[in-house]
Amino acid sequence: MAQAQPNILVVEDDRETRTLIAKYLRNNSCNVTTASDGKEMARAMTDHRVDLLILDVMLPGEDGLSLCRKVRATSQTPIIMLTARGEDVDRILGLEMGADDYLPKPFNPRELLARINAVLRRQAAAQTASAVEGSVLTFLGWRIDCRLRELRNPEGARVAMTSAEFDLLRTFCERPGRVLSRDSLLDLTQGRNAGSLERSIDVLVSRIRRKIEPDPQDATMIKTVRSGGYMFTPRVEATGIEAVTAGGR
Repeated sequence: MAQAQPNILVVEDDRETRTLIAKYLRNNSCNVTTASDGKEMARAMTDHRVDLLILDVMLPGEDGLSLCRKVRATSQTPIIMLTARGEDVDRILGLEMGADDYLPKPFNPRELLARINAVLRRQAAAQTASAVEGSVLTFLGWRIDCRLRELRNPEGARVAMTSAEFDLLRTFCERPGRVLSRDSLLDLTQGRNAGSLERSIDVLVSRIRRKIEPDPQDATMIKTVRSGGYMFTPRVEATGIEAVTAGGR
């Protein structure tokens, strides 16, 4: 596991599925709390530390996509969505709401555990790297603190970002002025985990644009390069590591 005894919150309305997941994860060195709907989830997140959230899409009352969006607005807790739907568009919706990964039903519990491990490893590796480097990247008044893993706008307000969004924006800022293919961005940010899609990069870019671009529909910071990928255009200044400037590296 990425850490000893991670605390996992499983939100699933089907009792049999919920019990099966909880039992399997507990047998594999996880602390597990369960909930059957959004209200129970909210109470559990208040009462317990949650290292990762497993969230079913189809829930009674408020659905999983809406709950995912609410969690992501205030927290960077990793989220894995479970869905009975197999269409890519439904999976992409989960990513757009801020999920870190998804798994269509029916699934093998071993695959779920593998995805939990992968998400937690990525988070731990990113946090370790940020603590060691301690760098601050700035562009057009925006400030990325790699140690604290936070983004602040030109007015100094903190902008909520998922772990995946932060990693992708940092990757762009460390390589300004370079055309980066979707394949290379997947390798740099997700390590080619099972189930990674090039489309997931497009979703993340769209979410980042909505947070930093003056006009997300006419992006000037993260430009799309036809048949190439994306390019981060602003000049980037760095402290704590070798200076990064447009066209460098």
